[in-house]
Amino acid sequence: MPELPEVETTRQGIAPHCEGEIITKALIRNGRLRWPVPENLPDLIQGQVIRSVERRAKYLFLNLDAGTVIVHLGMSGSLRVITDNSPAMTHDHVELTLGNGRTLRFNDPRRFGCWLWTNDSTSHPLIRALGPEPLSEEFGGALLFRQSRGRQTPIKSFIMDNHVVVGVGNIYANEALFKAGIHPKRKASRISLDRYHRLAEAIRETLSAAILMGGTTLRDFVNSDGKPGYFAQSLLVYGHGGDDCPQCTLPLKEIRMNNRSTVYCTSCQR
Repeated sequence: MPELPEVETTRQGIAPHCEGEIITKALIRNGRLRWPVPENLPDLIQGQVIRSVERRAKYLFLNLDAGTVIVHLGMSGSLRVITDNSPAMTHDHVELTLGNGRTLRFNDPRRFGCWLWTNDSTSHPLIRALGPEPLSEEFGGALLFRQSRGRQTPIKSFIMDNHVVVGVGNIYANEALFKAGIHPKRKASRISLDRYHRLAEAIRETLSAAILMGGTTLRDFVNSDGKPGYFAQSLLVYGHGGDDCPQCTLPLKEIRMNNRSTVYCTSCQR
């Protein structure tokens, strides 16, 4: 599933082509996504100008004067800016033709993504209960420490909870916990404030690096310009179960937590 850096990379890729452009045509080829695409979406957005393209957690917002289109890439979705007359592919479900002659296409083979309409994105049920952005000033070790008091959940599950902080998916949780030296199974309530400060910094550092390098290359994800990201080449532990730890050279251990791959060092992480 595309995680926060992939979604932010997509936002940065499509924004220059979309912002300030009028939607001259909206075409819904297949509205049977995770939630049905509103049948009247073309009527709502045709003739509207895309004022800005923003991201909240893993959701993309196409902000128009009349409201906002909420887009989620789901497990296999992607957005492409088409600059020629390339024909639509099998899984191109939604298409916006823009005033500059370019086309924004949404491709989603598994159809777990979404295209929804709202008059107020901040109060939408999918958005209003989300935690802070991990790269915002609101987020930090003190917030994690406060939220963790009394929580018996493992720290890896805790930081992947979108009500605590958004966008820390499985890959980046593995990497941040390794950098902070914290065992993924340690209870959230048993971690000190100092260690939470280190963890918050590791989360920011990991996500910032992934965004800078274009996101992590996943099986179903390609950036908006058609080129894969390269952060996967810099992963320290994820995908390296059984390999030597980059710090102490002991073999990295790989287990399953909540049906997700979890890789850590039994010596460096406590």
